[in-house]
Amino acid sequence: MTEITAKLKEVLTSVLPITFIVLVLHFTITPLETDMLFAFLIGSALVIIGLTIFLFGIDQGLEPIGQGIGKTITRSNSYAVLITVSLILGFFISYAEPDLHILANQVDNVTFGRFDNKLMVIAVSIGLGVMMTLGMLRIIKSVRLKYVYAGAYGLIFILSQFSSPDFLAIAFDASGATTGAITVPFMLSLAAGISVLKKSSKMSEADSFGLVGISSTGAILGVLITGLFLNVDKLEGALPEADIATSNILDAYGSKLLTIAWESFLSLLPIIIVYILFQIFFFKHKKNKVIDISRGLVFTLVGLIVFLLGVNGGFMEVGAQLGIQLASLDSKIPVLLVALLLGLTTVLAEPAVLVLTHQVEDVTGGSVNRVLVLIFLSIAVGVSILMSALRILIPDIQLWMYLLPGFGLSVLLAFYVPDLFVGIAFDAGGVASGPMTATFSLAFVQGIAAQVPTADVVTDGFGMIAIVAMMPVVAIELLGALYQAKSRKISPAVVIKKGAIGGNHG
Repeated sequence: MTEITAKLKEVLTSVLPITFIVLVLHFTITPLETDMLFAFLIGSALVIIGLTIFLFGIDQGLEPIGQGIGKTITRSNSYAVLITVSLILGFFISYAEPDLHILANQVDNVTFGRFDNKLMVIAVSIGLGVMMTLGMLRIIKSVRLKYVYAGAYGLIFILSQFSSPDFLAIAFDASGATTGAITVPFMLSLAAGISVLKKSSKMSEADSFGLVGISSTGAILGVLITGLFLNVDKLEGALPEADIATSNILDAYGSKLLTIAWESFLSLLPIIIVYILFQIFFFKHKKNKVIDISRGLVFTLVGLIVFLLGVNGGFMEVGAQLGIQLASLDSKIPVLLVALLLGLTTVLAEPAVLVLTHQVEDVTGGSVNRVLVLIFLSIAVGVSILMSALRILIPDIQLWMYLLPGFGLSVLLAFYVPDLFVGIAFDAGGVASGPMTATFSLAFVQGIAAQVPTADVVTDGFGMIAIVAMMPVVAIELLGALYQAKSRKISPAVVIKKGAIGGNHG
């Protein structure tokens, strides 16, 4: 019971700031329709309940499975087993990710079917499966993260020279969409399971992170390579508009329940199947352990359904409406200020962000403070949404002007900060662009674009997730540089005692 209470307190501090901002705006400059406000408040309550149950379920079910599979694969000492399991697992957990299907359907609509949704999902899932396998091999072979990221982003940079700006935006958005609420906790626990068997505790700490970041580059590569074969220059069309007003609040939630429940179950299904197979052939867990893990999986599923129901039922419409109303004001200062505030707060309610920050604190034995990581992430995403709003308001700002120097700097910083922070940073880029960002913040940005004559709802909407995936990488690497500078002032004995934050390894 104390675990649930602790999770509830954490979730309340994450979700209530968003609710507070919306209420303040409602009673001041952007009044909402009564039905919409009630739908939002019900959505907030569902997000709080769902996220609490989800995080509790992750601890009980997903983490033990991921760590168990990681340890089993490593102990098998067979590269054939590792490569086969990783490729299959990577493909299917990506293929089952609901956020990826939502993005793929949007892309299908705006390209009039030229970039088919099934083709996009398959391309992203193959890319993720291949890169996740390379990420697993990297941990076992102790290859430094900075070299892997330099190679992956170097290849992305070369391919981007032959891609259209729209495909570049979709590719980076796909990397954010495929690292969702189920994928991230599972990958983190999988990496922890492999790295914990390492003899060096320093290397074990550093190698617990980075798998999510490496895997997400596979999504980018998958889309860019497919785009080259399709040879489509400009994507024409428009996103389906959100149904802003609803006459019946119960209908708004009830109509979405079955779809969300089915998609959530499909997200979890590959992991359930893999657990059953590993239990039969490798784990041989006792009955009590199986019951505990099964209960954890049920909690995870129920929590995810309730969370997504709250997000999709009450959050998206309000996000779009706020964007439309603020963008229609004479002064552009309110819309920029709210963009910053929403970015600062929505990331704190991302389920995968909460899982990542807890794992950071657990793996480092508390030497890297999770609150500090959350603060840096919050600022990074706040600046991201602000940058997205500026890009809409100022037509001369192109997406590549953000992405090229941003990801270039992140790869460069990887050579100067501790490996532990490099892994956390690139993982953070994937987790920050989760369901809250992909719904509330994206709807807000598209609402702004709908009111600005020079803006393109498609291009500006797709590009936002790419910026959100980039900024946390730079922010956490800067945090790593601060830790490194601080540790150099402390005596070596204290650094060793505190853990692997004192410098690069190897």
